[in-house]
Amino acid sequence: MKKHLFLIGLMTLVLASCSTDVDLYNDYKDIPVVYGLIDAQADTNYIKITKAFCSDNSHPIDANVIALIYDSSNYPCKLDAFIEELKSSSGQHFEPTGRILWLDTLTIHNKKPGHFYSPHQQLYYTAERFNTNTSGNKYRYKLNIVKPDGDTATAETGIVSGNTRVITSKVDFQSTPSNESNELLFKSTEQAMLYEIAMQFDYWEVYPGKPRVKKEVSWSYGTKRLTEYEKVVGTEDFYKLYYSVNTLFNMLETAIGNDTVWDVNHPNVMRYMGDFIVYISAAGEDFNDYYQFTQAMQNGLSLSTDYSNIEGGCGLFSSRILVRNTLRLSSGTRFDLFRKPWGFQEQ
Repeated sequence: MKKHLFLIGLMTLVLASCSTDVDLYNDYKDIPVVYGLIDAQADTNYIKITKAFCSDNSHPIDANVIALIYDSSNYPCKLDAFIEELKSSSGQHFEPTGRILWLDTLTIHNKKPGHFYSPHQQLYYTAERFNTNTSGNKYRYKLNIVKPDGDTATAETGIVSGNTRVITSKVDFQSTPSNESNELLFKSTEQAMLYEIAMQFDYWEVYPGKPRVKKEVSWSYGTKRLTEYEKVVGTEDFYKLYYSVNTLFNMLETAIGNDTVWDVNHPNVMRYMGDFIVYISAAGEDFNDYYQFTQAMQNGLSLSTDYSNIEGGCGLFSSRILVRNTLRLSSGTRFDLFRKPWGFQEQ
């Protein structure tokens, strides 16, 4: 009997662009569905390993309904899964180092309801550290999954090194409306092709007789290929991000609004400035390819039905890093914050 075959989408971006009524027919196959991003700076790395799911064609099928059934996308037992380390010295071919990172399993019991089964979610993980590239040695990592029937699924990725950082030491915003922008300089990192830069301003609120509460405003400058940023002339790996000088005050205006020291409902509110943080998320080549494919799907430019770098399965196995940089606010920005009626003070 023919059955409907459904491949689990890897991200909400893909799910949002696809119809839930599937009319492609095929004999069911045991197809692993993998999603994993190695972060060499993380203490623990997690990989999601599930399977394609199906139902018969005796009635209309909604993939979102089937996805909510635990057995439809989860293997009944723990799979043999491990990551093999490969190394290249002085530009030679990548060869196994003999180091194996075995993946164990754990179950998250508080997954929020969504497109897939909840509240329990099984993940594979390793707490072993990944080596990063040096001038003499380069590393790649190969994921190996052995299915219950003995067949395997594999994927290989380079490792994104952790030397990206913000070069600019302080940021400058202003409260008066302006069309001006300032530059944020950052250093790119090896093996990374896709970047997302986000900013966050932390502060604390104190109302009379109440404990201090931490607040924040944050915003992202979107996901871009490295080639979309302006390169600093005369450098190999320095790039520019342009940010509006009004962004911080616009965000605070939305967050705080009329809740000021002069508001009769909140007399004598005090606010204290915290850190200003810039986050840089940088992802490897395979994730870049996946992202470009999903963008093409969104824009109706792709004739392909899916993207995957998993041999013997589908999904994504790649590498990324997330770097946190604490910057100073300029004296002009601080002065503008103090003179606003929001109650900002020095700590």
